Amino acid sequence: MEHQNPAELKPSIGVIGFGTFGRLIARHAAPYFGVCVHDIAPEAGQAAASIGAVATTLEHAAACDIVVIATPVPTFADILSSVAAHCRPGALVLDVGSVKIGPSALMRQTLPLNVDIVATHPLFGPQSARNGLAGLKIALCPIRGERHRALAAFLRRRLGLQVIVTTPEDHDREAATVQGLTHLIAKVLTRMDPLPTRMTTRSFDLLVEAVSMVRHDAPEVFEAIERSNPYSAEVRRRFFELAHELDAELARRDHVVPKEPDSTTAIPANGIEPSRAVHAPGIIAY
Repeated sequence: MEHQNPAELKPSIGVIGFGTFGRLIARHAAPYFGVCVHDIAPEAGQAAASIGAVATTLEHAAACDIVVIATPVPTFADILSSVAAHCRPGALVLDVGSVKIGPSALMRQTLPLNVDIVATHPLFGPQSARNGLAGLKIALCPIRGERHRALAAFLRRRLGLQVIVTTPEDHDREAATVQGLTHLIAKVLTRMDPLPTRMTTRSFDLLVEAVSMVRHDAPEVFEAIERSNPYSAEVRRRFFELAHELDAELARRDHVVPKEPDSTTAIPANGIEPSRAVHAPGIIAY
């Protein structure tokens, strides 16, 4: 009797998009799933083999038990249509983008009714996850079905993640500040390079560290955070408004001219005028 390969008993997961984040997902999923990946990049096959995954076609990856779409935002709609044409009944489909309202609505409209959908946003990247996933956060937005419960349990128990179950609207509202301001400040500071490296404070070092975590993100990540999130424009407006107010306040103080001493200024009770105190006998000025 032929023995079945133990690897074939694992549920399958298809990761579509094998960039830095797709590789992070595949590496941490490999101990628990049979991992298939799809990417048009020629080096995807070798990179997949190095972590125990198999490079395959989009059709095959889309037919897995769990499908994770980790492609750039501009290609998301087209990839989603292909996934919809090949995903199996009962599958679980996830995205991992930084914005949730638009992609969630698109998945609900495009994917078949017989698949479960969870919109996710790992609140970390390859840089912040370089020492492991334990203690990091991930947002889950249940869109269709009940599989988000099992997914949340797996992420907590197996990967040690802090799971935040929320709605696409609440996610985007908070992310507009959390991510929007972080990436905006990082862009500005990056354009101020070179930044000081010698006489730095701990607070400045932490600021530079935060910038370093996002400064090498793909341009489409910044575009998605600032343009695709419907709440980001208002956060930017408020931030620059307050920054302008503070700049104007400092400018007003810069132009304040100190008043000349008034000849009618009252003489203190000790009888010594302030302007003549340093000249009074027996008094040493420091």
